Amino acid sequence: MAETTHSHAAERGFLTRIDKAWLALALILALIALFDLPQFVPMVTFAIGALGQTAPFVLFAVLAIGYLKASGAENVLAKAFEGRQSRMILFAALLGGLSPFCSCEVIPFIAALLAVGAPLGAVMAFWLASPLMDPAMFAITAGQLGLDFAIAKTLAAVGLGLMGGFMTMAFANTAVFVDPLKEKPQVGGCCGTKKPFSEKPLWAFWQEAERRDTFRSAALTNGVFLLKWLALAYVIEALMIHYVPAELIAGVLGGDGVKPILLGALVGAPAYLNGYGAVPLVHGLLEQGMSNGAAMSFVIAGGVSCIPAAVAVWALVKPRVFAAYLGFALLGAFLAGLAWQSIA
Repeated sequence: MAETTHSHAAERGFLTRIDKAWLALALILALIALFDLPQFVPMVTFAIGALGQTAPFVLFAVLAIGYLKASGAENVLAKAFEGRQSRMILFAALLGGLSPFCSCEVIPFIAALLAVGAPLGAVMAFWLASPLMDPAMFAITAGQLGLDFAIAKTLAAVGLGLMGGFMTMAFANTAVFVDPLKEKPQVGGCCGTKKPFSEKPLWAFWQEAERRDTFRSAALTNGVFLLKWLALAYVIEALMIHYVPAELIAGVLGGDGVKPILLGALVGAPAYLNGYGAVPLVHGLLEQGMSNGAAMSFVIAGGVSCIPAAVAVWALVKPRVFAAYLGFALLGAFLAGLAWQSIA
């Protein structure tokens, strides 16, 4: 019995160590080879070619993330949470889109802010804007979907943060937002226990060995992260282009009306991979007839409601505040889609 239990525990441990993105990619390619072998080489070629086209933007993104981490630039974000609440909301929304945090780092960062008494309105503004855009995502989005789309998404991220932040401030004394925390937040998480703003930035980070190590580690970690998700997304894009009729996409998510924009927001939440993996997916959908407004509402709603971003909120606040967070995301995505549809 002991040996059997140990064997099962070892198997579970092995399965939890397998990266889900690499596993999904391997399974998809295996299924293509098994059921439609003639399409295997074209789809792999498509994915490799797409990765090659995106490579300069990925390289820039990796180097930018490494520099932001090594220099401690994220520490500047703490200054957004000082002074009047309206000022905090403004700067939190603006800086949220520039933050280099990974999803797990958002939790200790926000927990630290809540622990020191930062108002929920400012935190909500940062929460909503942060998962939608960062320097790396901007570069990849501009390379794949165009500079105009990347700028519009950045403006939408800031606008969503401002909307959610000021609405939270306006209704701070209502039943939804009173006593919002599940418990007193603790600083910590999968990325370490150090407060993210506990030291001043050092822009010439290469002067310190520890920061050089941080640069190498961040660049490598994020390089692998981007590679696996983009590879998976490009293979899914190839599958979608080959197997999903363009008329179907155009019929459901195409056109100039309100319906495709609303559907884009509603579909964005469950269909979203992550901010980077969604870019090729949206590119493929646009080629098959998805409307511009639906594309924008898809990336906004999906970015805020994707599991890593949503977990950061769920971990700290009560369900009613979490519901408000999702409500802000859907409303903001719909409005962003309408705005982009009118000018694109």
